[in-house]
Amino acid sequence: MSKKTLVIVESPTKAKTISRFLSKDYIVKSSYGHIRDLPKSKLGIDVKKNFDVTYTVPAKAKKTIASLKKDSEKSSEIILATDEDREGEAIAFHLAHLLNIDPKTSKRIVFHEITKNAITDALENPRHVDMNLVDAQQARRVLDRIVGYKLSPFLWKKIRYGLSAGRVQSVAVRLVVEREQERDAFNQEEYWTLLGIFTKVDDDKKPFEAKLVKRNGKTLKKLAIENEKESKEIESDLAGASYKITSIEKKERKRTPPPPFITSTLQQDAAYKLHFSAKKTMTLAQKLYEGINTGKGQTGLITYMRTDSVNLSKQALLESSTVITKTFGKEYALPSPRFYKKKSKNAQEAHEAIRPTMLSRKPEDVKDYLERDMLRLYDLIWKRTIACQMKEALLDATRVDIETKTKNENSYTFRANGNLIKFDGYTRAYTRGNENNGSFFEETLLPELSESEPVNLSELKKEQHFTEPPPRYSEATLVKTLEEYGIGRPSTYAPTIGTIQQRGYVEKETGTFKPTDTGILVTNLLVKHFPQTVDYTFTANLEEDLDKIARNEKEWVPVVKEFYTPFMENLKKKEKEVSKKELTEEKTDEKCEKCQSPMIIKMGRFGRFMACSNYPECKNTKPFGKDKEVQEEFSDATCEKCSSKMVVKHGRYGQFLGCSKYPDCKSIQRIEKKTGVACPKCNKGEIVEKKSKKGRVFYACNTYPDCKHALWQKPTGKKCPDCESLMVHAAKKTTRCSNKDCPKAKAKKK
Repeated sequence: MSKKTLVIVESPTKAKTISRFLSKDYIVKSSYGHIRDLPKSKLGIDVKKNFDVTYTVPAKAKKTIASLKKDSEKSSEIILATDEDREGEAIAFHLAHLLNIDPKTSKRIVFHEITKNAITDALENPRHVDMNLVDAQQARRVLDRIVGYKLSPFLWKKIRYGLSAGRVQSVAVRLVVEREQERDAFNQEEYWTLLGIFTKVDDDKKPFEAKLVKRNGKTLKKLAIENEKESKEIESDLAGASYKITSIEKKERKRTPPPPFITSTLQQDAAYKLHFSAKKTMTLAQKLYEGINTGKGQTGLITYMRTDSVNLSKQALLESSTVITKTFGKEYALPSPRFYKKKSKNAQEAHEAIRPTMLSRKPEDVKDYLERDMLRLYDLIWKRTIACQMKEALLDATRVDIETKTKNENSYTFRANGNLIKFDGYTRAYTRGNENNGSFFEETLLPELSESEPVNLSELKKEQHFTEPPPRYSEATLVKTLEEYGIGRPSTYAPTIGTIQQRGYVEKETGTFKPTDTGILVTNLLVKHFPQTVDYTFTANLEEDLDKIARNEKEWVPVVKEFYTPFMENLKKKEKEVSKKELTEEKTDEKCEKCQSPMIIKMGRFGRFMACSNYPECKNTKPFGKDKEVQEEFSDATCEKCSSKMVVKHGRYGQFLGCSKYPDCKSIQRIEKKTGVACPKCNKGEIVEKKSKKGRVFYACNTYPDCKHALWQKPTGKKCPDCESLMVHAAKKTTRCSNKDCPKAKAKKK
């Protein structure tokens, strides 16, 4: 009996899918992810010996390794078939080491999609383990370990135990903190706009709007009309004025479809359109890539989902033309394929964008085999891929200027814009998540007008506005910003965002990130004392160095050493210079009501609080900030058991009211952040704000567990006109229906 060829991949699902395309001469097994890593209990890096790395096999991987060794002894040949990125290359390298295979003579195959053709082609073109990719991954791991294991203990000493710092995560938190600081420093300014409602002289049944854009030939900037007094002066000046059309400009506008998905754009659009977190998007994409049982066996539905390439294969381009013609009509297909260029200079590793493995496999063809959210993500990927090879959307745009000269010799220009979709093009299949809020696809019809034609002003609307601070980051915009700065890579966005929430540095509030007191304190400390570590440009340059290692343009040890030496010198210096008291305590003018000593603001596990400076002799503490506001709100609350005053306390799931006589009395009460919205399901309770075990804010009925109605977004108080479900707040001042199956589940402007 001849021996079989052993093929090793990372995932058991992937192994099952690949097995479909291989003969009985192959046996496919899984490593279940990484099988070697740096030890958890110590640094694992000998800095004195050129950063020599000590790897260990985690306890959970020992049984897998033992099984793979047995299989390898029975096999005629071993093929390493892990993912094609750096992580996959590192897993292949560690497998080779543990199975006594020389990486230089190893048989390594890579493929971008799990299809029969891709697997066959990979087997016919094997290569060896690419040590440049392995070195790049090892350098990243070493750099991250140095920052984490050296800087985190510094935070424990200077702030509190349990904090952590990371080479990429700390920079991500800095973005969120600095955006919050911009918002805090923002000065709101009032401004007014004037909108004229015009009609033709001989037809007052077709009114159209025009905005005041010029005064005496000068363009009115956003804040030009500062207050109501100025708007009334203009209104008074315009009284009795006559108007005529002075300019009509018509032109065709084009909108080219966006490129096919890369990792970051998939995460962004899934957040905009499907309200998925980056982690959820990548988890679902991983399943679609590794394979789903479609009734004809395990089938990979999309190509590899960690990529920053916008290329499509020749086969995909040819297939797209056929599918577009058959699905939408010949007029939507391109005469020749459209190619996109990479925007990122550091785009690396992957060879193709994220697309369905078969474009002819439409979402409706697999709906019976996919769970709801997986189908929605597949639908998104299919439509984006198809759209990028469809013709442009065309729009006939008309710009009309209306002028008048008043009796005070002041001239004013109003401008009306009309849009008519001439050809919907790629939008027949797909629009980007943030395109729906733009004006390009909104049809605004104007009546037939001609130059020098007089028109009537039927109404002049004066509207008050206020400038708004820059918006907080959402998952989509944070991923986009990290990508623009060149911080992190496709595989790091989702885990980075997850980490900064788990560490308690940021929290989600109505779908956007807000820094916690701890996040602000840690960021300010790092920016002041470790500026290079959290510098945007420096972090991006390190990523470029890692890319150069992968391209064999740099050695990994000098790159790590160049970072390590100044980093450690600064760390030793700051160990002596930085005082914990200086960082975590702030003086106040308030006196302790128990001993009259000064009260100070301190930093605790749940944020800032007030404490007596005479601690430990006096252990008096008081709420601060939002806790103080909550305390004042519940200042009349008394204990149901002993009638003592209730005080704000913190627990695993957030704030609650506890008896001030604790531990003699252990009575507690819930703190409900009410929305004023009645529960539509039970008609008894009220929707209140709550927090999940992971700290995510959600909204649910306060009669739980009798009623389990819950929402992820804050309700507006209004009901959907179509389905009677609650309307909820969405991103960018929009609202949508909370019922995902309702047509109004898509965000609409308020």
